[in-house]
Amino acid sequence: MKICLVTDAWYPQVNGVVRTLDTVRGILEAEGHEFLVVSPDRFRSFPCPTYPEIRLALGVKGPMRRMIDDFAPDAIHIATEGPLGYAAMRYATRRNISFTTAYHTKFPEYINVRTGIPEAWLYRALRWFHNKGAGVMVATKTLAQELETHGIARTKAWSRGVDLELFYPRDKDSLDFPRPVQLYVGRVAVEKNIERFCESPAPGTKVVVGDGPQRTELEKKYADVKFVGVKKGEDLARHYAAADVFVFPSLTDTFGLVMLEALASGVPVAAYPVPGPLDVVGRDGRGTVEGFDRPIGWLDEDLTVATEKALAARPEDCRDYALNFSWEACAARFLANLEPGAYFPERERDEVAVSAAE
Repeated sequence: MKICLVTDAWYPQVNGVVRTLDTVRGILEAEGHEFLVVSPDRFRSFPCPTYPEIRLALGVKGPMRRMIDDFAPDAIHIATEGPLGYAAMRYATRRNISFTTAYHTKFPEYINVRTGIPEAWLYRALRWFHNKGAGVMVATKTLAQELETHGIARTKAWSRGVDLELFYPRDKDSLDFPRPVQLYVGRVAVEKNIERFCESPAPGTKVVVGDGPQRTELEKKYADVKFVGVKKGEDLARHYAAADVFVFPSLTDTFGLVMLEALASGVPVAAYPVPGPLDVVGRDGRGTVEGFDRPIGWLDEDLTVATEKALAARPEDCRDYALNFSWEACAARFLANLEPGAYFPERERDEVAVSAAE
């Protein structure tokens, strides 16, 4: 199958969205499928205000149409709601071409935290965007239910996977700090609610892996927290495995891929009882996989309580639970969710080529 993937989130960004899309692409390409990735690096762009790692593409309309026309995909998937996603949606709807979308990021909540714009206004825009597609892929049942309350219909289940060969239990010598070591991995930004982690009185050492606009402020305010910057590959895997508990303070993530990476490393998870953690760790801390009934962490409205109780989970149980999440299954579900056979007939190519050149 020829798949056109349109995404405003792509390299050099390093986050769960990019890792998910690129991993799925790699697996499906190895199976013989062909991809066209329409991403910001193909266009002139400028840094997103307050989030400079994200590049917002400019002048995309004509070039994008020509790219898609030349590729003639069997299916179009729009991964994000940014400038590229909007242009692709307009392209497809004007030609009556089916497409799928995905909901990776709770932008209404993020933007509300940063700007004060009411969430209801933003959900109205998202409803308009996603309901034009044949379905919106979501990582969890809880998120699907939440979107449906906002009028976003036709959700399609698309869970996540974890690299079980990279993330696995190792010795804890990589972090020589007073224990228990409490680890956070991710972007250091206000929407991630990291300050709740930093201010927790739970005993031991708090370690933050990652970077972002709030790092300087938090480093000055919390001198006892170890900010070690961005880590990748084996270095990141060693940091995970060296921790005693992984703390996920976000209230707005749609899934939280980092929780699976921690669990695969044999590290229990502490978090709030909100979408994402509820679908990974489970309300009772015993996961959400049918037949699995061992503690892998703890969820609590008090993050300190969650941290202290999560420490009781056994590393081997955390690892066993993570084995239920493979990237191969994630890629297969993505493929099944697509709407193939959606492209315009060959007889219309000349007409479309003229339109694209305008």
